[in-house]
Amino acid sequence: MISTTLQATVNRIWQTLWTAGLTSPITVLEQITYLLFMKLLDDDQIRKEQTANLFGTAVTNPVFKDGVCVISEVPHVEMEYRRLRWSVFRHDAPEELFKHIQSYVFPFIKTLGQGHDTVFSRYMENAVFLIPTAKALSVVVDEIDSMDMADKDIMGDVYEELLKKIAAAGDNGQFRTPRHIIDMIVDLMEPTIDDKIVDPAMGSAGFLISASRKVSQSCSLTNKQNREKFNRMFSGFDTDPSMLRIGVMNMMLHGVEEPNIQYQDSVSEDNHERSEYTLVMANPPFAGNIFKEQIAKDLLAITPTGKTELLFVALFTKLLKVGGRCASIVPDGVLFGSSKAHQALRRELVEHQTLQAVISMPSGVFKPYAGVSTAVLIFTKTDNGGTDKVWFYEMKADGFSLDDKRTEIPENDIPDLLAKFRDRKSLPMEDRTAKCFFVPKEEIAANNYDLSINKYKKVDYVAETFPPTQQLLDEIQEL
Repeated sequence: MISTTLQATVNRIWQTLWTAGLTSPITVLEQITYLLFMKLLDDDQIRKEQTANLFGTAVTNPVFKDGVCVISEVPHVEMEYRRLRWSVFRHDAPEELFKHIQSYVFPFIKTLGQGHDTVFSRYMENAVFLIPTAKALSVVVDEIDSMDMADKDIMGDVYEELLKKIAAAGDNGQFRTPRHIIDMIVDLMEPTIDDKIVDPAMGSAGFLISASRKVSQSCSLTNKQNREKFNRMFSGFDTDPSMLRIGVMNMMLHGVEEPNIQYQDSVSEDNHERSEYTLVMANPPFAGNIFKEQIAKDLLAITPTGKTELLFVALFTKLLKVGGRCASIVPDGVLFGSSKAHQALRRELVEHQTLQAVISMPSGVFKPYAGVSTAVLIFTKTDNGGTDKVWFYEMKADGFSLDDKRTEIPENDIPDLLAKFRDRKSLPMEDRTAKCFFVPKEEIAANNYDLSINKYKKVDYVAETFPPTQQLLDEIQEL
């Protein structure tokens, strides 16, 4: 979870920008993201320059070159690349800093990749710098400069903290999946360089970034063929232009140069992508409803509903190639809801695909945004069945307290979950009183395809003998 130091820094930035007149959390988030991007671009090149100096080589494809830069958005203006670097301009006096960022640095980052139809240039085209005063900008630059950005998804952390400012977060489904839960799902699915990965509800691209880290650790990206695959293996959709811009910048900073990021209502008829991907990892909206006339007909054929939490799972079966895998977070209602749409979706996963695992998570995982109980569904697309038995795991602790504070605690089932999931086929797992066990498909079908762990888990009750009431009263009286 994010540190108290970062929380305090973000709160100071929020207060500064709110006082300056920016009161929308998403607008504040965008403006902070632009400044973070400026700093992280420079930080990244500084690391590359240090490595290059160590080995006596040159930096490959530097963002900040030697000489001058012609900024196409500012006619007839040339600016030294050196002056566009955070480590240089952040020392300017407030008025000069304001003019320099507004007139040169911001137009420069908008034009990165210009001349090519890149996803970055498309989504940065309409970006607007809105910080209104030199004083506010100077304070925010100082605060960002103080942040510890070593090996962290800093944009995601800032996004998570600013979401606390949105009163509707949790009601409208807009909350960030905690990074350790994202990493847990990525570790469960073990993506490789040969996967084609999509998150159709991508937000700030947390799943895609975690997957890119996992893939880059497992194979050499200096290999030209691997690098080309890596740059094109990630796709993400969202309906919020601000999130798309943030996601694109996030992906670029994590070394993914050509992600397929699209403005798209994933469950609508406008989404024509089908059988394209080998891996879906997502946390789709929980609390949405869509007009049925806007929904893709092939999704309604699986689950006749307007509920987004059901439609997205149906969508995953359509996005995947045969043999493709999915891991999706769902609210518990998906597992046991009694409506025809709920039962039809679960029947689809059990009878027509291969449902592999249902992982029950504790109800506080998404606090402070929502207290809803959730689970992770893992399945493989076959379109021809194949479910023999389903593995259930009850996760009671995720390493953090389950209250609004979410402070770190020793209890953590995630390492055990990862180990048991990998060894589930070789270990005896028939004991229904244990933390994890298998349930045969026939039993699930007989229970209207109910996938809640409590339906199948057995509890051992141990009789306990107590002293007679009078004896207890006598002892109390004596005390």
